[in-house]
Amino acid sequence: MVDIFKILANEHRLQILHWLKNPNNHFNAEDIEPEVTDYGVCMSVIQKKAGLSQSTISSYLTSMVNCGLLKSVREGQWTYYKRNEKRIQELASYIKDTL
Repeated sequence: MVDIFKILANEHRLQILHWLKNPNNHFNAEDIEPEVTDYGVCMSVIQKKAGLSQSTISSYLTSMVNCGLLKSVREGQWTYYKRNEKRIQELASYIKDTL
């Protein structure tokens, strides 16, 4: 859990989690459809919205995948990301029950 809290201490990572909770509310439909339902949101779309460099977004997303907050799917040259709701619920339960 410590690694997750370290990752969540970054405002950009928190913002990405927020955007991916309801991607249709935060991204242009033409940028995410139809892939969003099956795969998630493409890294380049997240990067464009965040206004950060590709390497920074890639690092952020990789760390979030590695700790289980996000799932990634590689489709050709594109990588798509979506929230791992099971892991996020585990985190919420941990906070509620332990802290």
